[in-house]
Amino acid sequence: MTTADIYQAFADREARDVSPTYHRLAEAVARDPDLLASLDTLPEAKRQPNLLFGVVRLGGGPVDDPAAFREHVLAHWPDVAAQMRVRATQTNEAGRCAVLLPVLAALPQPLALLEVGASAGLCLYPDRYAYRYGDRRVGDGEPVLDCALAGTTPPDRRPEVVWRAGLDVNPLDVTDPADLAWLDALVWPEHRHRRDRLRAAAAVAAADPPLLVRGDLVDDLPALAARAPAGATLVVFHSSVLYQVPSARRAAFTALVRTLPGHWLANEDPAVLPHAATPEPPDGGFHNVLALDGKPLAWTRGHGQAVTWFG
Repeated sequence: MTTADIYQAFADREARDVSPTYHRLAEAVARDPDLLASLDTLPEAKRQPNLLFGVVRLGGGPVDDPAAFREHVLAHWPDVAAQMRVRATQTNEAGRCAVLLPVLAALPQPLALLEVGASAGLCLYPDRYAYRYGDRRVGDGEPVLDCALAGTTPPDRRPEVVWRAGLDVNPLDVTDPADLAWLDALVWPEHRHRRDRLRAAAAVAAADPPLLVRGDLVDDLPALAARAPAGATLVVFHSSVLYQVPSARRAAFTALVRTLPGHWLANEDPAVLPHAATPEPPDGGFHNVLALDGKPLAWTRGHGQAVTWFG
């Protein structure tokens, strides 16, 4: 897939009807030979639309107008490229807890949660957030995570979590203004509700910080999993992470995680983590597949705004 294809696919699959700003930008980049030539000087894994757009926003560059965006990127390309080389898209969307909750609440309690690709660990608090599935509310507190749920009934409780840990090649700290600014820059421009949610979730994490370990998802996972307390159900989970992992390393991870005790909960693009048989998505938008121990359960939207159970 060429860089132009990547940006056009992002426009069509992910940004359309979700972020008009990023839809316009991605289509403009896909048609711009100068921007594409610049992006092609980067390693393939560093050419992602979200990474480029986030770096430009972090640096105060314009994203509302494609022509101004183009001028800014080309004029500041050495700085933009340097930031893209050292950063990664670490979107820490707490809203994804809403699609994980029906599974987490149904597992034997209490839980020991271990998130792979945890960023700042905001998805490690499904027991602290409140949820709204239509007119059904689960739990109290802030933030309140809204999710359209189809094909199953909302859970009647939140899980009991007695241990929470995250593994990441570059863990972020929500008490560090620079790290929080990067998380904020990764939220899409129109999504003020997600920005508010980020601040509320960051306050939860800052009040009771999780165990965040810098490490590799294959080499360092078994040792961290071994630190989970006895008597708790270990759940190793990840959400929109594996697309950043080379295919051979991805295969090594999926083979390893199946050997660990407890359960494996994945919420990933089916093009990245394929499953043998899934029904058609409920609409033409971008969807991940929620799977427990390799069994696909539901289609989910990328920021946790909807989940459609199979069958």
